[in-house]
Amino acid sequence: MNQDKLFPNYIFEASWEVCNKVGGIYTVLSTRAKTLQDVMPDRVVFIGPDFWKDKVNPLFVEDTSLWADWRNAALSEGLNVRIGRWQIPGRPVVVLVDFVPYYAQKNDIYGWLWMNYEVDSLHAYGDYDEASMFAYASGRVVESFYNHFLDETKRVVFQAHEWMTGLGALYLQKHVPAIATIFTTHATTIGRSIAGNGKPLYDYLFAYNGNQMAGELNVQSKHSIERQTAHHVDCFTTVSEVTAKECFELLDKQPDVVLPNGFEMDFVPKGVTFVNRRRKARKRIFEVAGALMGCSFTDDTLIVATSGRYEWKNKGIDVFVESLRRLMQSTELKRNVLALIEVPAWQAGPREDLRLKLDDLKGAGSDVQLPEPFITHKLHNAGADMVCNALHSMNVTNRRTAKVKVMFVPCYLDGADGIFNMHYYDLLLGLDLTVYPSYYEPWGYTPLESVAFKVPCVTTTLAGFGLWANDQKRLGQSQKKSNGKRVQAVPCYLDEDGVEVIARSDYNFDEVANNICREIIGFSTLDKKGVEHARKAAYSLAEKAQWRYFIEYYYKAYDFALRKQAERMNSEG
Repeated sequence: MNQDKLFPNYIFEASWEVCNKVGGIYTVLSTRAKTLQDVMPDRVVFIGPDFWKDKVNPLFVEDTSLWADWRNAALSEGLNVRIGRWQIPGRPVVVLVDFVPYYAQKNDIYGWLWMNYEVDSLHAYGDYDEASMFAYASGRVVESFYNHFLDETKRVVFQAHEWMTGLGALYLQKHVPAIATIFTTHATTIGRSIAGNGKPLYDYLFAYNGNQMAGELNVQSKHSIERQTAHHVDCFTTVSEVTAKECFELLDKQPDVVLPNGFEMDFVPKGVTFVNRRRKARKRIFEVAGALMGCSFTDDTLIVATSGRYEWKNKGIDVFVESLRRLMQSTELKRNVLALIEVPAWQAGPREDLRLKLDDLKGAGSDVQLPEPFITHKLHNAGADMVCNALHSMNVTNRRTAKVKVMFVPCYLDGADGIFNMHYYDLLLGLDLTVYPSYYEPWGYTPLESVAFKVPCVTTTLAGFGLWANDQKRLGQSQKKSNGKRVQAVPCYLDEDGVEVIARSDYNFDEVANNICREIIGFSTLDKKGVEHARKAAYSLAEKAQWRYFIEYYYKAYDFALRKQAERMNSEG
């Protein structure tokens, strides 16, 4: 840590995903927690929503002895809080707050927000009210703790993640001005909405007006709280350079600091454990695919996968499926391919016929293909499912002689899905190659997780991780292109870097699909030495993205916020 930088005595972080595993922000917070906890034990306090009052939260253990005096004071102030520890590495302190009581004050809160910050809440709907009441409660929690334990001799930072907690930062800015505020947008509401509605984002980014587009896309209130929070906090941050450009154009605010998302390698198995778990994962993948398709797979089969949220265009599922269509027509593949599409859909439980067949793998009919031999779980409204429709249009029958077979896994791999019954990371170990051809991806944890587990991957220049990976590779580009050893009919550079970053824009879908197809074909031509080199290169790249390196960006943000807060106090004083 640079001793010239100002550093907080206490850090409070509010997020909808504290002890609430929803998406990528959970990974950001839970993997970074130990790094900060080691530096300032029990002075990093996470604040999350309390959904679990009558149920056991497996991620949270309450500790009634922790700050008992303050908890009693908070209760007397009408704050229903539970204090405990997040069951992640570092076991940081967590305050879960019940935000439901504040619904009765909703109109007054929104009125205050308009009068002080001109935040438009008139067009609120859906999750806006729920998130806003949690954000308000989070601000009240920090205010109460500060008044009970702290004073202006302590440097205190409050970091709000995403628009859902922006109100909390604005509340503290007004009611406890001694606290420095940071707001982090992990993806702008407008950017995600533009991309998700099929409009070109990048080529027209300079021409979009954020406020106008918010009205057109019916997200005025979310955009308003996001924009106003970005403009009023002491330090505005985002997670990548690609999203920083988006913030500048759509929120009219250049981020003060970019905070790339790091990772921890400590839960990646090592040595013999890694080998055994990889073998187990491959065995299970082949068992499920074999039972579904009525065939067997050799270990030489190339297992290729994509995964993430079911965002057909934004996550590049559409272009991955198209690349598989082209792969099926290729005569250059040197290995059979089993392609997995692991995206949770509106599933209705495991297929009973598949489950029964897996229970009796050696029984009669094990070589008989099941109906719909490409999907592992039942779906509600299957006729409207985009992956199923695409596979039907491609006439994917997964016949025994097909060199490319496809398996759609439309469930959360939480260890209890009824078919695989293995966690996502455990199955990730068994893959050979991953493809994440995102169109809208502020950072991209899935490719980072992939390379951390020694699985080479293909991503794009529209992902924050892809841009970072390109920066890391740039010094070696000339050597890679001119080392003279490339003799394959289809070149493959994954064995050099572990990651291939494909250029993607608004209008080059066809080119991207072709490039993904070529990368898979090229990877299939590698010998064992080449594959092992690719796996080692992938892991080496992941090591550079550990929190022990990326945490310095957070230190920069703390310093920026604390200095800005001091200026603000001086100007107001």
